[in-house]
Amino acid sequence: MADLVAVFLFIGVIAYALLGGADFGAGFWDLVAGGARRGREPRNLIDDSLAPVWEANHTWLIYCLVMLWSGFPAALAALTSTLYLPLGIAALGIVLRGAGFAFRKASIRTPEQRVYGAAFALSSVLTPYCFGSVAGALASGRVPARGDGDALTSWLNPTSALGGVLAVLACAYLAATYLTVAARRHGDPHLFRYFRDRALAAGAVTGAVSIAGVFVLRADAPRLFHQLGHRALPLALLAAVCGVLGLALLRAERTRGLRETAAAAVALIVSGWGVSQYPYLLGTHLSVQEAAAPHATLGVLVAVACAAAVLILPSLILLFRVMGRVDGAHRAPHETS
Repeated sequence: MADLVAVFLFIGVIAYALLGGADFGAGFWDLVAGGARRGREPRNLIDDSLAPVWEANHTWLIYCLVMLWSGFPAALAALTSTLYLPLGIAALGIVLRGAGFAFRKASIRTPEQRVYGAAFALSSVLTPYCFGSVAGALASGRVPARGDGDALTSWLNPTSALGGVLAVLACAYLAATYLTVAARRHGDPHLFRYFRDRALAAGAVTGAVSIAGVFVLRADAPRLFHQLGHRALPLALLAAVCGVLGLALLRAERTRGLRETAAAAVALIVSGWGVSQYPYLLGTHLSVQEAAAPHATLGVLVAVACAAAVLILPSLILLFRVMGRVDGAHRAPHETS
């Protein structure tokens, strides 16, 4: 039962990485879009793509918190009493990001739009970095089972830095890929090439950092390095194949299956981390079974997760389908993909 709850929890982590991560990545491209005149068109497409779905994507973060809090309270206590700095910064970033996005759209004057836009964009980079550094701290075993670990070295270390950088890059790659497809559906060849080029660059850099990260893990997180080369090796190889295929589709200017391929690459990377860490929740010590809540609580969580799948998933699927049809209505008559 504990393993089943852990699987449900990790499904939420993957969903948040793919959906919430793309939202954070869009903020990254907003940050580097340039001045008000130069970045107007990319930012308009980012706003149009984010506005209908960005609040819905944070549903997965709430889901993960509830599953962790209720299913593995000992792990949550250790996590929050050690990594309260990056978690607090990430929470603040989510709040500032939401406020900046909302107020920028409501503002009329350019100086105000710049202030709110800067808050949105900077928070969109800082938040995934902090989440990635938390993952690195967990994977490298720097969170003691009793909690109250070092507040600085627990997340300011080579593995956490690698996790933070990879999180930002993966979010940027996802967002650029999704926005490339959105630009094609809007029939805008300029924005299509704009985001296609950035998706190619982000994908290539993400791959290069992933390869370099192997040496970081070998020196700083030997257990994770060993498991990535053994138990999680098939997932790592599949992620590499999907990454190369995604870059090939981008280079060939083909959008059919592009989003799915990019999402699969990121999902496989996150899954590889989870498989490598199992059976431990805290990297090298506290196991899933040791951290689990009583059996009755786990049973209720399984029932709640199944109910959520029945009640919430159809709503989210309907939302994305409706938005896809709205995008499709803007597609140029001559476009093929």
